[in-house]
Amino acid sequence: MVCFADLNIININDKKRLQTIIETAAHLGYSTVAINHVLDFQQKEQGKSKPIKIMTRLTLIASDVSHYNQLRTAYPQNLPYDIIAVEPKTEKLFHVACMTLDIDLICIQGTSKLPFRITRPPVNGAIARGIYFELTYFPAINDFTLRRYTISNGICLMNVCKGKNVIVSSATEEFLGLRGPYDISNFGILFGLSEEDAKAAVSTNCRAVVLHGATRKTALGVIHTTRNVTASEGKDEGRPRKKTKTEHNG
Repeated sequence: MVCFADLNIININDKKRLQTIIETAAHLGYSTVAINHVLDFQQKEQGKSKPIKIMTRLTLIASDVSHYNQLRTAYPQNLPYDIIAVEPKTEKLFHVACMTLDIDLICIQGTSKLPFRITRPPVNGAIARGIYFELTYFPAINDFTLRRYTISNGICLMNVCKGKNVIVSSATEEFLGLRGPYDISNFGILFGLSEEDAKAAVSTNCRAVVLHGATRKTALGVIHTTRNVTASEGKDEGRPRKKTKTEHNG
């Protein structure tokens, strides 16, 4: 059985509206949603239809890696979110996000033309690290210009990643902005996704993102210990050890 997920439901202050969005998602057939808390450094300062898993997500919109470092300084042990995403506004941050940042998702914006080129080396680096790329469809629903940006940016990504490690989410703030998973699979084809990859973008790939987030949180809590070895021990290592009086044959 295929389990569908929307990992980008925008967190809003109106809890009743948010509950309606979650219930609508459940009714449309989603089994998992992530409530997205957006932290934008660019700016100045449950379901009744069927059981649905609700997760937490943080999205950092930034242009410099120092913004991410500020976030890590605020939470030195572990960020209290199931999914961590970055929407880079510069090519440098895109490269760093792909290659080194401890995140789960890289968001490809659909509200304007991408301010940088998507190149193969960082994308391949992200794929090798198990990081996924997110495309969102809500901006494209009612606005022709945003639809053009969304599709154009998506195609730019597909030309490089060839459909690997991609998810499609809503990024909606309204229940009317949600679409069913099979509709989104069809929408993914506009990005250049194959039918199989488009279906994975709202199912198995989303599950992989969730598992990556769980692994990231677990790995941060692991403490590794090592024993110092002296020079003499190092020299003796591998040599047969002489028997002592307390050791017996056979």
